[in-house]
Amino acid sequence: MTKADLVTNISNKLGMEKSNVQATVETLMEEVKHSLQSGDNVYLRGFGSFIVKTRAEKTGRNISKNTTIIIPAHNTPSFKPAKVFIESIKTNVEVK
Repeated sequence: MTKADLVTNISNKLGMEKSNVQATVETLMEEVKHSLQSGDNVYLRGFGSFIVKTRAEKTGRNISKNTTIIIPAHNTPSFKPAKVFIESIKTNVEVK
């Protein structure tokens, strides 16, 4: 599902104009990004949490040049689904 599909589905379910739904979805995503950039996590009860994880410094390899490089410590955004969400997927989605 793409963002356009999401906007269309929400618009159809709520009977709202697509432009209003588009603006709402865009604003939600911007607020999540802004919160994570500020170092604050976002908790959506029953859905999951958008969190900032810190990755430690590590040694990597550049295979094409056969050299060792140091990858510095850095932060990365992450999503952790809620237990209720995980259970609903386990019970409702067929294993392929």
